[in-house]
Amino acid sequence: MTQKPLAADLCNKIFFQCIHDYHTKDSVDAEMVNPYKLDEEFIENLLYHKNWIDTVQWHLEDIIRDPEIDPVEGIKIKRRIDRSNQMRNDTVEKIDEWLLKAFEKLLIKKTSNAKMNSESPAWIIDRLSILCLKIYHMEVEIERTDASPEHRVSCARKLDLLSQQLADLTNCFNELMEEIIQGDKFMKVYRQMKMYNDPSMNPTLYKNAPK
Repeated sequence: MTQKPLAADLCNKIFFQCIHDYHTKDSVDAEMVNPYKLDEEFIENLLYHKNWIDTVQWHLEDIIRDPEIDPVEGIKIKRRIDRSNQMRNDTVEKIDEWLLKAFEKLLIKKTSNAKMNSESPAWIIDRLSILCLKIYHMEVEIERTDASPEHRVSCARKLDLLSQQLADLTNCFNELMEEIIQGDKFMKVYRQMKMYNDPSMNPTLYKNAPK
């Protein structure tokens, strides 16, 4: 059997590692120290970077929901979240680009009935990253000593469901990798084209731009 370019188990392992690393400092302003070497032949550095973006944004989303937040500070954080979303999208596209090159190196031939998956591999990886974050934080809720027993029991049930979702999505990703390798499916890299972030396409930005 031809070797897969990437397995979901590796993604999950790196995501949980990154989440743990972030929480050693637990600050949205902490500097990312990527333990994986930047090398175009390997994807670990990119996966760690992807989850770091998601983890910081997770906590920014918590902060901005503080009902007592200063409005000026809230606007700053909202704009930071917007920038984070763009980085998240850009990184997903880089992962898809890496995978596409990896498949090209394998000289895969599409079958006559090959179909394209509605979701690219990297967007499945994006969902895996978020699920790992949900699992980590649900475990935190279960262990809270200041929470009611009912809250902890409810969170334990939710954790079971999240764990099953992660297992199912892990299988789906691995199956997609296998189907692409067999030539039964193929992938493309599509740009998200976030128009609201483009000064030439957002009406509010280009109407107020200096002439």
